[in-house]
Amino acid sequence: VLGLDEATVKNNHWVIEQVLTSGVHGLMLCHARTPEAVRMFVATARYQFERAELKGADKGIPEGLRGSGSQAYASRIWGITGTQYIERADPWPMNPNGELILSLKMEDKYALANIDQITKVPGIAWGEWGPGDQAMSLMGLEYLKRGGNQGRSLPGTAATGGLPPVGEPKLDAARARIMNAMKAAKWAPLHSANTDNIIDLIKAGVMVTHGTSVELTNKGRAFTKRQMPY
Repeated sequence: VLGLDEATVKNNHWVIEQVLTSGVHGLMLCHARTPEAVRMFVATARYQFERAELKGADKGIPEGLRGSGSQAYASRIWGITGTQYIERADPWPMNPNGELILSLKMEDKYALANIDQITKVPGIAWGEWGPGDQAMSLMGLEYLKRGGNQGRSLPGTAATGGLPPVGEPKLDAARARIMNAMKAAKWAPLHSANTDNIIDLIKAGVMVTHGTSVELTNKGRAFTKRQMPY
C-alpha cells in the first residue's frame, strides 16, 4: 500500500487491518505524499471509538476503521486479553499509552513539497527520506547511471550536519529539509548506518537505524550508554 493520496490508502485499508490483526505492532507507509494520505493511514490503524483521555491529541484524524473481532488473534500474539489489546493498539506517541508504531517514507518530490504539512499529522513515530527513491524522483536515470549516492556509508561532515555526505546539493537539501521537519515534529529520523558513521549519526539526531551487525548495535549502545533490560 502506497501513500499516494487519501483514496489510495482508504481503498486499501483492509491490507493494513489484516496485517495488524496478525499481531504486528509496527507499520511503514511508503511514498507518503500528502497529509491526507497520512491521516487516513493513522485512521486505518485505530479502532472506531473516541479516546477521551487523549484530550484532542488526535484532532484531525478520521474515525478509526478497525472493528471488533480483530483483537482476538492479535491479543494472543501480544500475550494480553482482547480488551487490553484494544486499549493499547493505538499509535504512540500520540497516545502515550499506545503500543503501535507507525512510520513513513517521504521519498519523492511530492512528499518533499508537502513535508511541512505531512509532519504535522499526529500518530507517526518515525520516518525517513528514502534516499534511493528520492534520487530517482529528483535526479533521474542519468544520476543513477553515474553511480548515484556513493557517500551513504561515509562519516558525517560539518557541512552536512553530521550526516554522511550525499555529494549532490539537490539531495543534500532534500534530506536536510525532511530531517529538520521530522525533528521539529519530534519524530525519530531513520538513516542507514555502519560502524564508521554511527556515532556521527547519533550526534546529528538520528534515532532509528538498521541493526546490521552486533558490532554496529553495540557501538551505538556504548556511545549512548543505553542498557537493555535483558
